[in-house]
Amino acid sequence: MLVLSRKKNESIVINDEIIITVVEVRGDKVRLGIQAPREVPVHRSEVHAAIHGEEPTTTGDTPELPAS
Repeated sequence: MLVLSRKKNESIVINDEIIITVVEVRGDKVRLGIQAPREVPVHRSEVHAAIHGEEPTTTGDTPELPAS
């Protein structure tokens, strides 16, 4: 997993066609704006899990990285 720090109004770009911008930071919540082509589905993780019949992951869970 790539972990980046961004401030309000800063963005990241994925594959030249998806732009994720930090819209607002309020306490422990962050609002993100996502620009993506119409053919690219964008869902919150719990919606994605429901669509695919999976159990949603607990908020904040991140995959374990191998020990170095």
